[in-house]
Amino acid sequence: MRQLNCLLAALLMAAAPFVWSLAPTAASADTVSLDDADEVEVLQDPASDAAVADVPVDRVVVRKSQRLLLLMKNDSPLRAYPVSLGDEPSGHKQFEGDERTPEGVYLLDWRNPNSQFTKSIHISYPNEADREFAKALGRDPGGMIMIHGRPNSFERKKLDRYMLEDWTDGCIAVSNAAMEEIWELVPLNTPIEIVP
Repeated sequence: MRQLNCLLAALLMAAAPFVWSLAPTAASADTVSLDDADEVEVLQDPASDAAVADVPVDRVVVRKSQRLLLLMKNDSPLRAYPVSLGDEPSGHKQFEGDERTPEGVYLLDWRNPNSQFTKSIHISYPNEADREFAKALGRDPGGMIMIHGRPNSFERKKLDRYMLEDWTDGCIAVSNAAMEEIWELVPLNTPIEIVP
């Protein structure tokens, strides 16, 4: 089932900068299951869902194996976006250059409106445990892990790579349209939980 969800997310990213929502809408939509309890709607017109913009997000969850980023309120998903991860997506980030996306609970602690990747929001990796682990092995834990859009100067011929593959150095990449929404809906210091 997880492989099917991952394949579905990749196909949807290839088709358009879709956004998934649980809010009712009149827009054309399909649904996809997140797990046994939740279903999300795949919207083709994220701007038509003004009701979601009025609901403050209190947590972000990234499900690495499903390649999904969820915006949560009171443990209910409001939005879901397909993501690309680091080139080595399995496992927790341990060292600078391992190209893994961290796993654990962090904060979205600052923003860059002039990012090389549309806009970006910083994830507070490494935490104290990450630093201690790397230090014990004489290594640098790395850092500068962000949620961001596509590169500002990407070539159209590489669009499939940015939509269908894991390509970052450990960051969480979304479509530019998704990044604009995340930027608007997620306040600073919102917790982010990244799970395998």
